Amino acid sequence: MNFIETLKSRNEAMFYFGLICFASAIIFLLLTKISSVEVARANAWNKPFKFAAATMLYSWSMAWYCYYLPSFNIDLFNWAIIVLLGFEVIYIAIQAGRGQPSHYNMSTPLYAFLFQLMGLAAVLVTVYTAYVGLLFFSNDFPDLPLSYIWGIRLGIVIFVIFSFEGALMGGRMAHTVGAEDGSIGIPLLKWSKKFGDLRIAHFIGMHALQVLPFLAFYFLKNTKAILIASALYGLLACYTLAQALSGKPFHKL
Repeated sequence: MNFIETLKSRNEAMFYFGLICFASAIIFLLLTKISSVEVARANAWNKPFKFAAATMLYSWSMAWYCYYLPSFNIDLFNWAIIVLLGFEVIYIAIQAGRGQPSHYNMSTPLYAFLFQLMGLAAVLVTVYTAYVGLLFFSNDFPDLPLSYIWGIRLGIVIFVIFSFEGALMGGRMAHTVGAEDGSIGIPLLKWSKKFGDLRIAHFIGMHALQVLPFLAFYFLKNTKAILIASALYGLLACYTLAQALSGKPFHKL
């Protein structure tokens, strides 16, 4: 509760945006249980749930970190993220409700344009995040533990790298390697049990944004330790990417 109250006081706009995404994720999760509509042989509401939840985590994480930056235009950042990621979540949910895919959908000129627009939104968010990361490298934070700052820095670096990995899926027009999308997957996340799945590295890498600062602040509390942990985390993401590109499922890691 202290985190929630502090987050709201630090960045009210992103707090409420994340809260809306959280509520949406809960609704989408419930819809996976009551709806039988499928897209690419998976429940249509799985993707909106995952994107809404990921957007909530990203929004709250960046709101927390950006508070530390001196002379940062937080209002511009807020509205850029709300518009760009809000568009993605809304469009994905609309398509799920219509039983249509949002990603890799080139069946009509409109769907193709909207898919490309989602890709552009993702690139802009990633570039803006990279800029925030650059500010963390170019500024000093004497009031904060150095290990925590390095957790934020390296969390952003790995996030940016594996966010751009999404372009690999966009270029292939699929996330499965070795078969068509829609093979048997694990519950909810739907990562393929039989073939390579590029979403695993994407997931692991992007959530470095939360994992590494959390480890640095609460557990490691040592700069050398967080540097080693970050290297190992990055190697794990790289290994899952190589595993997926070779067509092997995650459970054979």
